[in-house]
Amino acid sequence: MADAFDLVVIGAGPGGYECAIKAAQLGLKVACVEKRDRLGGTCLNIGCIPSKALLHASELFHEAGTSFADMGIEVSKPKLNLKQMLAFKDEAIDGNTKGIEFLFKKNKIEWVKGEGVIAAPGKVKVGDRILEAKNIVIATGSDVAKLPGVEIDEKTVVSSTGALELGKVPGKLVVVGGGVIGLELGSVWRRLGAEVTVVEFLDNILPGMDGEVVKNFTRTLKKQGFTFKLGTKVTKVEKQKSGLKVSVEPAKGGEAEVLDADVVLVAIGRVAYTEGLGLDKAGVATDKRVRVEVDKNLKTNVDGIYAIGDCIAGPMLAHKAMEEGVALAERLAGHYGAVNYDVIPGVVYTSPEVASVGKTEEQLKEAGIEYNVGKFPFTANGRAKANKTTEGFVKILADKKTDRVLGVHIIGVNGGEMIAEAVIAMELSASSEDIARICFAHPTMSEAVKEAALAVTGVPIHM
Repeated sequence: MADAFDLVVIGAGPGGYECAIKAAQLGLKVACVEKRDRLGGTCLNIGCIPSKALLHASELFHEAGTSFADMGIEVSKPKLNLKQMLAFKDEAIDGNTKGIEFLFKKNKIEWVKGEGVIAAPGKVKVGDRILEAKNIVIATGSDVAKLPGVEIDEKTVVSSTGALELGKVPGKLVVVGGGVIGLELGSVWRRLGAEVTVVEFLDNILPGMDGEVVKNFTRTLKKQGFTFKLGTKVTKVEKQKSGLKVSVEPAKGGEAEVLDADVVLVAIGRVAYTEGLGLDKAGVATDKRVRVEVDKNLKTNVDGIYAIGDCIAGPMLAHKAMEEGVALAERLAGHYGAVNYDVIPGVVYTSPEVASVGKTEEQLKEAGIEYNVGKFPFTANGRAKANKTTEGFVKILADKKTDRVLGVHIIGVNGGEMIAEAVIAMELSASSEDIARICFAHPTMSEAVKEAALAVTGVPIHM
């Protein structure tokens, strides 16, 4: 095997594997170092892909037991085969990871199995092997954030990894953290029969998302059976013979209480994974949160070493890492590559889905930017009414002077698909009038985007 490469990528998650593939497509000789037995990183193996498979399966299970009869579909009460549902999830992992392996072979990328350490600028050590590289890209992703004093055993006290592998439906599930991961996995097990209590340190779930959307989404989840303890912190988790005792108290001080649980899911976020890379020895600078520091070109302070994805600052999203990986590969191959960080969408894959891109009302107010709001509810959308999926709305925020779209927020079925329309519009610097004058297919849920655009400076047709 040749040990000299144009590019060595450390980490084969979404950012790393897309960087490697794009670089190879542009003619570079590429190696990708990955310590897992399968490519795809956290996302494909223990994150995005398996969780979406379980969200899909659990939603169909829930619908079969609650809403089929309303549509004239008479079936007996569905019976859960959890073992098969988990096998369905594993098939999704297998198919996707093998797909990346195929793309590596197709593009002649060498997968170097093992842990990569930057021995020096231009050199990556993997076991006994030294890879020489003109350029190195750190794409090691992130790891589960730990809750001080709480030991994760992945059996009864679990991270997102263990929550994807539970052998039975817990009677009572306590989710520590009201972010995307906790709400998605909480939704899976709630649909399958668990009592779910979410403990969130802040006063609201989904920190950073549009306040009106969060308020409505919280109300929706309560209707689905979620219990919330907001402005509350977990101080201790004790294992008993018959379950767990979770001690909680108000974040700002007050009377403590104890919650019973069969399983506790710790989902308080993720932290950059940079341990063991030899960054200190190589002279690569990191910040206080151990994230690799990079400039606007994704370059570290050391020539020839770059970093992308969760291990640098910015939203910890697979698609953000992917865009960085592709843009960087293009630059290293002598082409143009850029990432527009103002137009990175975010999606919560619950039912209904929550999707957003751009600024929230809170952010615009804080920045002193004057704006107009256009909103349209799915209760007035023909397709939503026909399908009885009328929960939620579309909200568009546009600059008051120029009408340029500054943010779009959706809560509704398939919101994660519809947000792509807003991303394209914002990437092309569209105004709300531009969107309002586009012909949308009828009947579709997407028509709510057009109607919301009409509402920015005028009146929707169907209200």
